[in-house]
Amino acid sequence: MNSEELFEDIDDSISFTQKYLGLSLGKFLVMFLLVTIFGVYLGILLYGVNSIEVLMGLQDYETYLQNETVRLKNENAGLQREFFELKEISAK
Repeated sequence: MNSEELFEDIDDSISFTQKYLGLSLGKFLVMFLLVTIFGVYLGILLYGVNSIEVLMGLQDYETYLQNETVRLKNENAGLQREFFELKEISAK
């Protein structure tokens, strides 16, 4: 057997993607497009306007506002107590 006989058995009609990836060119392009779209979607989800970071920041801000509300209510109660004490003293 010489080298020419060996090369005759090789089928050159197979595309590059079929030869190395096992997929036809159409299937490869569809899969590549789907993976790319999913990657872009995931990137927007993680770093975009509606991202997880924004959600976590808003949750932290909500906690801060709730704590600030409690602090201001307590301060208001103390000031009202002081006001009524002063009003009672001035009425005597």
